[in-house]
Amino acid sequence: MKKLYICRHGKSSWKFNDLSDFERPLNKRGERDAPKIGEVLNGKKVSPDIILSSPAKRAFTTAKTIVKKLGRSADEIERKEELYGASAGEIMSIIQELPEDADSVMIFGHNPGLTTLNNVLSDKRIDNLPTCGVAALKLNIDKWKEIDFGCGKEMFFEYPKKYFK
Repeated sequence: MKKLYICRHGKSSWKFNDLSDFERPLNKRGERDAPKIGEVLNGKKVSPDIILSSPAKRAFTTAKTIVKKLGRSADEIERKEELYGASAGEIMSIIQELPEDADSVMIFGHNPGLTTLNNVLSDKRIDNLPTCGVAALKLNIDKWKEIDFGCGKEMFFEYPKKYFK
């Protein structure tokens, strides 16, 4: 049994027209939401063996903030170029290459790939993985290379609007 934590980056800022999409930072809401979701995950005793992140500024900043709340170091986050703009199939290919001694992985990235990933793996469909949302799945597999459609069961689905109205 493997565990997968699918994490979308926090809300990003559009106020810097001279920045590329890749360089966009979090906005105030993103800066507020990431620590809260980190606290929620810490309360659930989430402790992934592997942490992967898109290197885009908004995704990596979200990852650093959340893993800090889990009592972990930003040095543990592996930046994975392929996660920037990745489709669900591309993310599944990344997962299939994970070392088998790892039982859980947390992936920080972008939509629409992450929402689609949840929907092809999980027993629970979501319309949209919101910014700073986390879908946690228990996968009915023993090896990462076995990941396939419908192999997941939702453990929980957390997102900022549950906590901030």
